[in-house]
Amino acid sequence: MFPFEDINDFNIRMDQEHELFRKSIRQFCEDKLSPIIMDVERTNDIPKGVIDDAKKLGLTGIGIPQEYGGQGGDMRMQVIMSEEISRVLPSFGTMLLVNHLFVDPLIIFGTEEQKSRYVVPVATGKALAAHASTEPGAGSDVAGISTTAKKVETGWVLNGRKAFITNADRADFFLASARTSPINPQSRWRGLSTFIVERSFNGLEIGHKFDVIGLRGEQPNEVIFNNVTVPEANLVGKPNEGFKVVVTTYDYSRILIAAQAVGIAQAAFEMAFNYSTQRNAFEKPIASFEGVAFKISDMLMELEAARLLTYWAAYLADTKKEFYMASSIAKTYSTETAEKLASLAIKIHGGAGVDRDTGVERFLRDSVITTIYEGANDIQRLTIFRSLLKMVSKNLEVS
Repeated sequence: MFPFEDINDFNIRMDQEHELFRKSIRQFCEDKLSPIIMDVERTNDIPKGVIDDAKKLGLTGIGIPQEYGGQGGDMRMQVIMSEEISRVLPSFGTMLLVNHLFVDPLIIFGTEEQKSRYVVPVATGKALAAHASTEPGAGSDVAGISTTAKKVETGWVLNGRKAFITNADRADFFLASARTSPINPQSRWRGLSTFIVERSFNGLEIGHKFDVIGLRGEQPNEVIFNNVTVPEANLVGKPNEGFKVVVTTYDYSRILIAAQAVGIAQAAFEMAFNYSTQRNAFEKPIASFEGVAFKISDMLMELEAARLLTYWAAYLADTKKEFYMASSIAKTYSTETAEKLASLAIKIHGGAGVDRDTGVERFLRDSVITTIYEGANDIQRLTIFRSLLKMVSKNLEVS
């Protein structure tokens, strides 16, 4: 069991409510998302009508408490939604996921006024949000952020550039991280603060769109803060302790990225299996050849392992147990599994696998991105090891 103490730490429980919810999301995906997949790939744009349909169904409020305008629901429901949507159109799942990178820190660290003013419109679909943390020189290294926030009489003035900000071109609100005191080499994490920045604030500029290889329809932008004045009331959490706000947010969002990867892996597996039973070579289905059959079997084994790890992390988060290491394990394994299964699906399809019109190669492009954002997987491995050391140290203290 090491490093865990109890076999019950590996419980995963799903209720009938979760299955009913999954079926409703699957129906939405088949009706609204499946028909537009290739259009989104070609135009690099998600139609506004589909976004409006999602809002009407309350998908922007899943996982947000009802007292703040949401639909309620636990982390497992968020995982189910991320998985099912990403099975069809991962970029659409990313758009909804990013709302939580804004909402979750406000629910955990924000004031009641902030929740009322900003969480409610996002939860009800009246506004979209983004999370502006990554910079050209600071991604997984959150403590390396160089955007500054200077205290003035009316609040704070932000200056700096953010890079690869998803939803930036649609967002009404941003959660922005900035340095409010100089870096101390002995405690680099101190001195960061987080702020709510409205799109209408003077000096906020949405810069160029990054032409990344995947997630067509929801590609990131540069966000520029040029003497943006932010009211004191928009400070989230305590000043100089924004590092905690940001990394706590990622503890939760990593689980949703893992679910996104499971959805991509599921789609790759389904397409590979269906093709292998329909494509004939030497007068019989290619699935009858061991070289293909073994690949399909390996794909299924790794897919289900990734799904179980993701559901496990979500259940730990729902039951208020320590889930941080599980979150990193699920994110790392699931995203690398998605990348592997996407590559295998291409190989099984042969020449058709690299033809954009078949829709297979997009799984590989999308899966690669999941291994990078929300903390690159090498950073997750460091997190896993440090969590392991903490668990061992804690157990030694108890004994």
